Amino acid sequence: MADLFLEQGKQYSEGRPTYPQQLFDFIASKTPCHDLVWDVGTGSGQAAMSLAEKYKNVVGTDTSPNQLQFAPNLPNVRYVCTPPNMSLTDLETNIGAESSADLVTIAQAMHWFDLPTFYQQVKWILKKPGGVIAAWCYYLPEVSTSVDSVFLRYYTASGPFWDPARKLVDDKYRTIDFPFDPVEGCEHNGPFEFKAERLMDLESYFTYLRSSSAYQTAKHKGVELLGSDVIEDFTRAWNEDGKSQKIVAFPIFLRIGKVGNLD
Repeated sequence: MADLFLEQGKQYSEGRPTYPQQLFDFIASKTPCHDLVWDVGTGSGQAAMSLAEKYKNVVGTDTSPNQLQFAPNLPNVRYVCTPPNMSLTDLETNIGAESSADLVTIAQAMHWFDLPTFYQQVKWILKKPGGVIAAWCYYLPEVSTSVDSVFLRYYTASGPFWDPARKLVDDKYRTIDFPFDPVEGCEHNGPFEFKAERLMDLESYFTYLRSSSAYQTAKHKGVELLGSDVIEDFTRAWNEDGKSQKIVAFPIFLRIGKVGNLD
């Protein structure tokens, strides 16, 4: 299912929400040092761009060269196209030595991963003790009562086209395996809730809907989820107050933890 993102880099970069500054402030406050971040599944660099403001070096990896070509070019960010499965030797070559990373981040991607293998890599590359892993997902967009009502009908109709891994997002990452200790100042490893907001017109909102894996799966199967009747319903709800632009809010759910000496 994740292969669907390989061909839609431009649409993904235009449709995905950015993440709030409060999220990165919180994460950065939990890492003792700010030298190196590995941003896994970086896509078109939405998270890497903000991480670069707080850490000296960011390495963003993704399996899609198409996604990476739309990532922002920043002096302290290095992008690497990697195979889906990396050995520890590959990890050292592409990212850094054992116990070299202060932080590993995964934005809206960890539900696609082979978690046991990935966690071995995370525990190998994070500094010990105190290296931090932060993974987050965003949930259903919130616009207005009318628009959200149409969206829920659309989301229900898209249900058969979501990969089973989507359930982890629907569960707001509460049920995802996350074997890491709470970071300093926290009693548990989450999820912690944040909120991203983005000003969108209706066409931008449709671009966001079309960038989802469910929409792309349906399209490959010859099913158009945004048919004329659905577009009409969205248009009517969107324009009912006469405003062409609206604030679209995306609830974000963060799992964050640290490794100890023996991890």
